[in-house]
Amino acid sequence: MTTDIGAHLLIVDDDERIRGLLQKFLIRHGFMATVARDAAQARRLLAGLSFDLIVLDVMMPGEDGLSLCRDIREAHGTPILLLTARGETGDRISGLEAGADDYLAKPFEPKELLLRINAILRRMPKPERETEVPQILHLGPIRYDLDRGELWHGAQPVRLTATEAALMRIFTGGPNKAFSRAELVTLLNRDKIGAEQVQERAVDVQITRLRRKIEPDPKQPRYLQTVRGAGYMLSPD
Repeated sequence: MTTDIGAHLLIVDDDERIRGLLQKFLIRHGFMATVARDAAQARRLLAGLSFDLIVLDVMMPGEDGLSLCRDIREAHGTPILLLTARGETGDRISGLEAGADDYLAKPFEPKELLLRINAILRRMPKPERETEVPQILHLGPIRYDLDRGELWHGAQPVRLTATEAALMRIFTGGPNKAFSRAELVTLLNRDKIGAEQVQERAVDVQITRLRRKIEPDPKQPRYLQTVRGAGYMLSPD
């Protein structure tokens, strides 16, 4: 099964369990995967990031997926795969009329979702290279340029150590995803950060140092959060 390695997907679903399972599944198959819990959070992410495909649940509290799909289609050519618990013909037609590229009814097999995603991505024309638009994550007054790996506070660059830069790459590769200490140790050591192997205790120290550079109040972190029993998670604006 071929996969468009490196494609960045946005998963929008109000069910926390489904979001987490899909994110882990898609990351395991080579994608970058960012999650949003509702239409409002999805809009904030779309304002600062570009995605190769959006997996969008129809049935959400507040603004539903069809409304968000129509608005996205007016401003973006990003392909959209709709997920819904309803599989009737009329619902499929409504989804396609809203601008979706495909439609998958719940419950579904993850492998089928993967096949649908890859089929959509293969159909998309490869865009000619335009002037590069910086991919920026916002953390209050702090900006992080994903392409360059640069951190800025207003007009002032913020220097990152090699390990801090590696942590930012890991966290921004999966915003709103909790990484355990063990996962961070594995990822840091895979990148061979530093002369010695990173240990779990060292991860806590590096997180503390990174918080001093990105948090308004490092003692009460807003962006680089501790998730009890799960690890650390970057939650951008």
